[in-house]
Amino acid sequence: MEILPTFVISILAIILTSPTIASIIPIHPQTFIQCFSHHSRLSTNLSHLLYFPNTTSYSSLLLSSIYNLRFASTSTSSPLVIVAPTDESHVRATVLCSRVFGLHLRVRSGGHDYEGLSYRSYNQNPFVMLDLANFRSVTVDVEHGTALVQAGATLGELYYKIAEKSRVHGFPAGICPSVGAGGHISGGGMGNLVRKYGLASDNVLDVKLVDVNGRVLDRESMGEDLFWAIRGGGGASFGVILSWKVRLVPVSPTVSVFTMQKTLEDGVFDLLDKWQSISSKLDEDVYLEAAIRAPMRNGSRGVEALFNFQFMGGCEELLGIMEEKFPELGVEAKDCKEMSWVQDLDLGMNVDGSASYPAAKVWGQRYFKSNFERLALVKAMVDPENFFTNEQSIPPLGRPE
Repeated sequence: MEILPTFVISILAIILTSPTIASIIPIHPQTFIQCFSHHSRLSTNLSHLLYFPNTTSYSSLLLSSIYNLRFASTSTSSPLVIVAPTDESHVRATVLCSRVFGLHLRVRSGGHDYEGLSYRSYNQNPFVMLDLANFRSVTVDVEHGTALVQAGATLGELYYKIAEKSRVHGFPAGICPSVGAGGHISGGGMGNLVRKYGLASDNVLDVKLVDVNGRVLDRESMGEDLFWAIRGGGGASFGVILSWKVRLVPVSPTVSVFTMQKTLEDGVFDLLDKWQSISSKLDEDVYLEAAIRAPMRNGSRGVEALFNFQFMGGCEELLGIMEEKFPELGVEAKDCKEMSWVQDLDLGMNVDGSASYPAAKVWGQRYFKSNFERLALVKAMVDPENFFTNEQSIPPLGRPE
C-alpha cells in the first residue's frame, strides 16, 4: 500500500476531525493548489494549469469542447476545478489530490462525449475535470510502422500526421476527425477499415496510464489483464490514459467513394434487405454502410437511406464490384469519386456511481456480453474502491482471493 506523505496525512486529519472544514475543503482553491503543488513537478505558477470557477478562462475552457449544447447551460453541474496538465506529474497530482479530498474525477480527451460523462456529473457530486487538450502530440515512425499518439490528440490530427509521412499508411479508427484518440481507442474504435484490420483497439501495441495510486504504467508494468480491459472496456473505469502506441496499417494511395440516397419510391426497403445480405460477404477492401433516416417532406414523414461506400482502389474496379454484387443500387461512373486516403477520412447508467456488480450486470452483460465479468474482476484488482467511476463505468466485482 502506498504511504501517503505528511502533507496529505495532515489534511486528512483536519478533514476527519472537523465536520465544518470537511464541507469546505473540497471547494477551497488554495487547499487544492497546495496539494497539487506538493505532488507535481515544475512551475510555481499554476495559473495555466488550474482553473477555478472564479478565474477568467474557466468558462471558455469548460465550453471549448462541449459538443452537446444541452450541457452548455449554466444549470449544468460544473467542476470545482479544471486541470489542464502539461506534464505527467500534473495528472498524477490530480488523481492523488482528488482522492484525498473525496472528489470524483472526470477525464476529457477530445470532448466528443454527447452524454457529458467527461465534464459533468448527473448526481451533483463535486468533481474535478482533467482536460487533456495539451496532451496532443503525435509521433509517426513509418520505418517501424507505429505511431505514438497522446490521449488529447484528435483522430484527424493522427491521420494527418500519418499522411505527412506516408500516403500508403493509415490507422483503423473512426471517420470523425474531431473525436479524441484517448476515449475512442479505449472504447474499441470502429471505422471504415474494420473489416480489413479490425478495431482501433486491436491495433494497440502499448499504452501509458496513470492508475488510482498515481503510478505511471505501461503494458509491461500493468500486466496483460489491465492492458486487455482498457482496449474496449473504456479506459475511464481503470485509470487515466496518457498515450497509445499503435500499429499502422497499409492503405491504398487511391480510395474510391460514393454516396447514394434512396427513398420509398426507389424501393428503399428492398435495397436495405439486399445490403444486409451482401455487405458481410464483400471483399475486405470494401466498406458499405447504410444510414436510415425519417425526414419530414411536404408535411409528412418519409423513409430514406444513405448508402456510403468506400473502396481501397480505383472507380473502375469499384463499379465492376457494384455491377456484380449490388446492381439494384444503380451506381454509375458519375457517382464515384477517387481521392487519397486522408481526403476520404476528412469527408467522411451507473446511478450515483454506486451501482453494485449485480445491479450493473443487467446492462453490463448486454453491452460487454461475456467480457463483463472479466472487466469487473480487473476493475476490482486495480481500483477496488471504485475511484474511477462515472454513470457508465465498470463496477468492481470484489477483491480477488
